[in-house]
Amino acid sequence: MIQTAYAHFAGTILSTRPLVRRGAIGLLVAAGAVTITLLIGVAGPLIALVLALAIVGATLILMDTHWGYVALVGVVFVLPFASLPFRLGFKPTFLDAALGALVFVWALKLVAGRPAFSLARSARNPQAAGARQFQISPIGLLIGLFMLMAIFSFVYGMSHSRPTTTIIRRFGEILLGIGLFFVVINTVRSQRELNWVVRWLFLAAWACASIAVLFYVIPETWTVRVLNQLARFDYPSGFGALRWIEDDPNGTMRAIGTAVDPNVLGGMMILAAAMVGPQLLSPRPLFPRWLVVLIFATVVLALYLTYSRSALFGMVAALSVPAVLKYRRLLPIGIVMGLLLLLLPQTQDYVARLLEGLAGEDVATQMRFGEYKDALILIRRYPVFGVGFSGVPDIDIYLGVSMFYLTLAENMGIMGLVIFLAVMIGFFSMFIATWRAGVALEREALLLGFGGAILGALVSGIADHYWFNLTYPHMTVLFWMFAGMTVATILVERESNPVS
Repeated sequence: MIQTAYAHFAGTILSTRPLVRRGAIGLLVAAGAVTITLLIGVAGPLIALVLALAIVGATLILMDTHWGYVALVGVVFVLPFASLPFRLGFKPTFLDAALGALVFVWALKLVAGRPAFSLARSARNPQAAGARQFQISPIGLLIGLFMLMAIFSFVYGMSHSRPTTTIIRRFGEILLGIGLFFVVINTVRSQRELNWVVRWLFLAAWACASIAVLFYVIPETWTVRVLNQLARFDYPSGFGALRWIEDDPNGTMRAIGTAVDPNVLGGMMILAAAMVGPQLLSPRPLFPRWLVVLIFATVVLALYLTYSRSALFGMVAALSVPAVLKYRRLLPIGIVMGLLLLLLPQTQDYVARLLEGLAGEDVATQMRFGEYKDALILIRRYPVFGVGFSGVPDIDIYLGVSMFYLTLAENMGIMGLVIFLAVMIGFFSMFIATWRAGVALEREALLLGFGGAILGALVSGIADHYWFNLTYPHMTVLFWMFAGMTVATILVERESNPVS
């Protein structure tokens, strides 16, 4: 029934007969316009505007799933915490809408037996058409096991702590974020599709970095005024939304952009820098070289202004992958940037904070050490399956630690952590094997950038927890999207060179 309904709908909207196609789209737009006009009178212009955008976006996504990626990366990088101005038992977010639409339409087209991505022109390419079979990749079973373990831990945790509606919604976002891996490897199946998604990732990351730098350099009152306008979408507002080192308003301000938290912004910039860095030296950059340089400089500046030490080390680790494996000229660029950081008078406060953190002398680092100690107590008490996501069974322990790996062990126990590490071992085994076998020129920079991004995220996770945290579900989405893009690049390479 679903297949028949979708076939009728797609046959009309995507008809090869121009009059039929234009007539169907015109009727759809007219119906939407009437609905929006009624809503303006009933619910007000804001909800009507949101609905109009939703109708346009949903129509584009139904016609071609790649528009779902445009919506998703735009939301994740630019408005990750924005909520829609109405309730459905809970208050849905822009992330819910974008992620849910992409996954739903992909699943619908999978059931209907149609390709979810039209850029491959599979009708003209029999090899591409055959490639549209559902695939899980060599690490797909482990990722599925990781998702099942997360569900088990969540249900197990309900035995001692009842989850709120918000926790249930955010856990659902986490699951969808992990499941995005399968959406990516099944919809990004050709070089054209890879390039399409990566270009939009570039632009969204650049927008995120540019907003962060702009908010930092303009007067604080202007930044607060913009954040106050975003408050109607549940963004924090007022001067309390701004962040300073050690929460001292008289000290150095930290960049937040629309990411709310400077460390989270730093994590986003790790992925962006890793993705853009190899394009600086690639013989076939996806954008003009001058634009790539501008995007990279903006991203690095935004990361610097977060004063996030874990993000700095994560970026170094991420860029070391292309620098060591292929683009050696990134090494002198990195050395020059390091010398500037150490020698410029304007960066001495940054260097001092970095050295204090390495020595464990500052308050933030000492608090982290205390969190690590408390987290190990919790894990010793509940080692196998953790305590779930909604609360703790004992009053003398708590959930929350500034380390990705300990957070996993708290929520899902040693079992969950071991499964995740197995996924990452499989991931980098695929990455290394593919690189050793040889990669086509047009995919070298993409593979190195995405693989480096995952390494950078794992390094930053030693001192931060946002990659797997109910407060920041968009970071889980980004992590698994980049993992999926890495594997998608590998699978495209294998299909193009089956002998290797």
